[in-house]
Amino acid sequence: MAIKVLPVSGEQTDLLGAVVALGDRYTKWLGLLTPPAYRAAAEDGGLLVAVEGEEVVGYALFGLPKRSTHVRLAHLCVPEEHRGKGIARRLIQSLCERHPERLGIRARCRRDYDLSGMWTSLGFVPLGEGLGRGRDQATLDTWWLDFGHQDLFAEVKSDALLVVTVDHSVFAGLRGMGNASDVAESRALEAGWLADLIELAFTPQLLHDVRDVADRTARQHLRAGLPSLRQISPDPATVTSRHKQLLAAVEQKLPELSLDAKMRSRLKYVAETSCVGLQVLVTRDLALARLADIAWDVAGVRVVAPSVVTLHVDELRHAQLYRPKDLLGTAFSAGEVAPGGEGELVVFFGQADRDDGSAFEEQLKGFANDQVLWRRVLLRDGERRPVALYIWAMDGRELNIPLLRTATHPLEESLARQLLLMLKRLGRDHGAQAIRITDRSLSPATRAAAGADGFTEHSGDLITLLVDVCGSAAEVSGAAAGIAGRLGLAVPELHAGLPAEVASIAERAWWPAKIIDAELPSLSAPIEPRWSAELFDFPTMLVPRGEVLGISREHVYYRSPGHRGESVPARLLWYVSKGRSGPQGQMVIGCSRLDEVVIDEPDTLFSRFEHLGVYGREQVRAVAEPYGRAMALRFSDTELFPMPVPLGRFKALAESLGLPLSLISLSKISNALFQAVYEEGHRKT
Repeated sequence: MAIKVLPVSGEQTDLLGAVVALGDRYTKWLGLLTPPAYRAAAEDGGLLVAVEGEEVVGYALFGLPKRSTHVRLAHLCVPEEHRGKGIARRLIQSLCERHPERLGIRARCRRDYDLSGMWTSLGFVPLGEGLGRGRDQATLDTWWLDFGHQDLFAEVKSDALLVVTVDHSVFAGLRGMGNASDVAESRALEAGWLADLIELAFTPQLLHDVRDVADRTARQHLRAGLPSLRQISPDPATVTSRHKQLLAAVEQKLPELSLDAKMRSRLKYVAETSCVGLQVLVTRDLALARLADIAWDVAGVRVVAPSVVTLHVDELRHAQLYRPKDLLGTAFSAGEVAPGGEGELVVFFGQADRDDGSAFEEQLKGFANDQVLWRRVLLRDGERRPVALYIWAMDGRELNIPLLRTATHPLEESLARQLLLMLKRLGRDHGAQAIRITDRSLSPATRAAAGADGFTEHSGDLITLLVDVCGSAAEVSGAAAGIAGRLGLAVPELHAGLPAEVASIAERAWWPAKIIDAELPSLSAPIEPRWSAELFDFPTMLVPRGEVLGISREHVYYRSPGHRGESVPARLLWYVSKGRSGPQGQMVIGCSRLDEVVIDEPDTLFSRFEHLGVYGREQVRAVAEPYGRAMALRFSDTELFPMPVPLGRFKALAESLGLPLSLISLSKISNALFQAVYEEGHRKT
């Protein structure tokens, strides 16, 4: 028979009598409450009953304080014979639905009743404790169920570079609890120099762990430190789903591990961190650290020690915001904005105050009706949500971008950086010598990415040069000066022998320029077809990668650890080393900028660069055998040649310059050979 939850009024004497009788049955736990008190609660709208047929099978007695914003739950009662039917959950759910204007439900319960499991299962978290008024002055826990209303400060972004969550092991250390080394490691997170770099946060599981500390003095000491951390509350339903995924993964991958209550709570930290959009969970718990691979694979959460945060805060922040790897496996699609579809885009891209709905919609329609042939390109993610919008047209030798928007999205920064390189490729393909962005309503992510990508502000526009020259500093500088002069801009004059760092910056700002007589070295990098297919979609895979965004802006490639004189920055020529001869193998396919070379243990490298690469942890470990260490090459701005250079032609170019050529390992080559191969790859006929 169905269970119904109903409000009780003061006139419903039969229901009131049944509720009083049920309450009297459990006076030992609920406390003595007289019938007039039940009636008063009913008259104030503070009594709900659960009925099954004609029988009262539970009730909730509560108050609605006029000077408070919460519901005060006094009684939640279900008799033994009806427990396990979800009656308490139905009562709480009805209470939430009937009073959505309140911020949440607050309840107090004796600690020695040992009902924390029940409160937790209903979605409550322990906020604090106090002493009861009885003779025994029993400890009362305060439980809170949040209704999920938007906090006034929820959208205020942290000023810190990185927000991380901490578990109980780290929080206890922050409060000076534990041995000296544990305390020192945790408190390193509070060092003054880190104040503007990281912000420490906690999720609901920490409240549960603090509540479970047996010693009252220790509990109070821990609770006193909670206000110093940022409190973050994820959606409970989402956390439950992610927690189940983590538990299933542990059962599959670590069947020998006992999923006891402690282990489940450790995984709850991971789930909650993931569901608030953060990627770093800091712990000193060795058992939780053992779950690091699963935490990352399932939830995208890095489980790290405090020392890792203090040593690699910039890299962790970069990995949290910029995740090009996530773009590769996602079914992004691009297409023209359909006539009549402009209204859908207002909520995603109308970002400026003046972009009120109708004005922004009319602006989009105006581009479709203008005499200029504007192309209105819309990118959608795998769930068909609009994520980026740009409008372009050629104006002589200039690529004009009057509108460039990115929607709020977990991959917004990655998209912004990728879009700018896409626009540079688009401009080059159409013979543009400059790109001009005239949109005054760029998102902060796009504006920051443009600044790092060589765009400069001129009369309110953002402009960058496309210098399609592979030659000497004088040739590159002369071409740049000619373009800049036509635009009314000034550019620096470059000279032969530029330091590698300066030349690399110039090549990024004036992409696709290549300065051959600089001290920037060139390297030949052999790569197996299986990895070139993953990184560059060459050879094209049997099932081509559905990647409208093209090659990722930044990647990492792993190989054996032997140093061969490579330095950074440098240029890389990618040679597909093995496989069939002919169009699918043994040829130079493109070039990249080498940004970093790191040799370390495979697990360390994987944790550091996983967000950039296509390798899995086991594959990185395989590369490290039998050395125990591997080399990571971090590279960016890959440019595939329109005409790949076959092995025979590569050798012939080296021979014509009288230069040796090694194709077995990462090897330094002359800049003259790099120029010859580059020009061959871009040969028109």
